Amino acid sequence: MTTQPPALLIAGHGTRDEAGAEAFRDFVGELGRRHPELPVAGGFIELSPPPLGEAVAELVERGVRRFAAVPLMLVSAGHAKGDIPAALSREKERHPGISYTYGRPLGPHPSLLNVLERRLEEALAGASAERSDVTVLLVGRGSTDPDANAEVHKAARLLWEGRGYAGVETAFVSLAAPDVPSGLDRCAKLGARRIVVLPYFLFTGILPERVRRQTEEWAAARPDVEVRSADVIGPEPELLDLVMERYAEAVKGDLRMNCDSCVYRIALPGFEDKVGLPQQPHFHPDDDGHHDGHGHHHHGGHSHSHAH
Repeated sequence: MTTQPPALLIAGHGTRDEAGAEAFRDFVGELGRRHPELPVAGGFIELSPPPLGEAVAELVERGVRRFAAVPLMLVSAGHAKGDIPAALSREKERHPGISYTYGRPLGPHPSLLNVLERRLEEALAGASAERSDVTVLLVGRGSTDPDANAEVHKAARLLWEGRGYAGVETAFVSLAAPDVPSGLDRCAKLGARRIVVLPYFLFTGILPERVRRQTEEWAAARPDVEVRSADVIGPEPELLDLVMERYAEAVKGDLRMNCDSCVYRIALPGFEDKVGLPQQPHFHPDDDGHHDGHGHHHHGGHSHSHAH
């Protein structure tokens, strides 16, 4: 008898925007169609139906006892760190006998960076711009959690590396500075003549629409700067695949450090030659390679493959 693989539970933020909520529900449905071997359900933490508890109840009714929960979120902020784990532990009390593992947020995965790059190219279609003339303003949701805001900066840096844009600046639509107009001001102060505003959001919703509106208002007052708005990531095949990657990690308990953007594992633009390189132990320049000044001998000298 083969054991049933754990079900997949997708946890979303929730939005007051009906189109955004529908995009999430459609995405969960598409995952289920792609993986008929798995029970798949999804719910929201707040603001829109179905609530996460209803999604768990639906799985339990289908006979599920084990599941892996994946937060459908780009950054690990309050929802991913606190609200979802709290909701899941409440469901465990409601449904004795269930067990679950919890996956990690999507993060600035190389496949999503490729989608963002595609969105930039679409926004620039018809422009005769060289990438070196284009400044990107990546706009995140914004959080009171500094770590979550720092994740957006990490995505911006990874998007800039090796792709040839003049620069990738960062702004936030709520709760954190700089806001969208201030971020655009910053690009202009840096000499940008052509800016693409890129929303760091999975699906359409009230906040991405606010980004677009604020961008248009700023651009109307600054006719000397060409400003274009790019689209959200959307339900791309890369996003469907990445959710399954996070599911597989959660099932195996293989929650790794930042291997997604590690040049020794993944071919990042301009750094393809580093993939799979063996790692040499390194010594400080003032070190003769044998002793560290305290009479301790350094063990090492053998190369080992890069593995976290």
